[in-house]
Amino acid sequence: MIKKIIQTNLFKITSLNSVSVLIKMAIGLVMSKFIAVFVGPSGMALIGNFRNFMAGLEGVSTLSFSSGIVKYIGENEEDKKEIEKIISTVLLSFLLIAFILSILIFSFSDYLSFEIFGNDLKYSIIIKVVAIVLPWNTISVLFISIINGLGEYQKVILANIISNVLVLVQSLVLIYQYKTVGALISIALIPVILVFVNAYFLPKESLVFKRLSFKKYDFKIFKNLFTFSLMILPSAILSPFFNLQIRNFLIETAGIESGGLWEAISRIANIYLVFISTIVSIYFYPRLIKAKAISDSRNVIWSFYRNIFPVFILGTILVYFCRFIIVKLLFTTAFLPVTELFFWQLIGDVLKVAGMILGFQLLAKKQMLPYICFELISFLSLYFFSVFFIKTLGLYGVVIAQALENFVYLVILMLYFRKDFFLKPTRF
Repeated sequence: MIKKIIQTNLFKITSLNSVSVLIKMAIGLVMSKFIAVFVGPSGMALIGNFRNFMAGLEGVSTLSFSSGIVKYIGENEEDKKEIEKIISTVLLSFLLIAFILSILIFSFSDYLSFEIFGNDLKYSIIIKVVAIVLPWNTISVLFISIINGLGEYQKVILANIISNVLVLVQSLVLIYQYKTVGALISIALIPVILVFVNAYFLPKESLVFKRLSFKKYDFKIFKNLFTFSLMILPSAILSPFFNLQIRNFLIETAGIESGGLWEAISRIANIYLVFISTIVSIYFYPRLIKAKAISDSRNVIWSFYRNIFPVFILGTILVYFCRFIIVKLLFTTAFLPVTELFFWQLIGDVLKVAGMILGFQLLAKKQMLPYICFELISFLSLYFFSVFFIKTLGLYGVVIAQALENFVYLVILMLYFRKDFFLKPTRF
């Protein structure tokens, strides 16, 4: 029986994905230590701002089409003509948007550098590199979406593993040589690595560029993809934008090192949150999509709360008591003030995970208007809470603001789903 289980595709994919997640976490640990040693809190603040800018830019340049591409490629896997139309439509759209954005970014590089990095205009060269590399990013998104859409999950995971390793090597070399500037350039150049790795795993029969044709451009496909991404796009753009604004306000109010300390606690949180987000997206989200009746969705959601959520709470308690060891392991003594942020950061993360499964229910059932409204309320709450508490408590205030925002979001979702999931008995 064990041999049969090991030989199944599901076991192989799940195991490989677990390896991918562990490698990503290990790389995150190494990167955090390297950045802490060679860049310090002030440099980490700039890296955090730049990551927010790049995340928002990717959302705009690709219109968050990734999930839609996967869906339509998968649905038309046997229809080569339709695949050609999808590829032509997406690639031409991406290249046009990237071309326009590249010109704008290059032209306003000094202004963007000021908004992201402050008064030191030496970083404007980083923005120019972003402008040049942007088309590569959109092409890499298309490539990995095609592979995913064709059901080549092992190739997707292998591509992620190889990309992460190559990015790590590139980053370590550049950070060692050029410190903060090297770290920023390494982030800007990531799309170049992704294009070559994803192109290697792209099925050769796809022949993306040979199939490219203006005649095959189909506006109907573009419209369908855009409609599909409308739920994801606002969040993909607004989340990095508000985080950038909050970090800039924190830097202006409490100093640039405070911005770096917030980025440090965020990196720690991302390390353990990746486990939960992976479990929810790979296991619970597909089950929510397939659930036809409310009772089916209810059982999936309460299965999460009964089996996964308590384990996460225990994990956060362990993290809290090990916080000094964690900070010393990941960073340097300059980052010890981060230990004071753990309590409210972990409270906020528990609330965030509690609401995560309900947010995925909105996505699974394509409840567009509520999802966008709740996300907007969440972002605005985070911003105004952050401004208020940073003014009164400084760095400590930003993690309290995050906890309150996650509480507000959870309460809204619980009220919205109260009749479906919280006011009726559940059978296990």
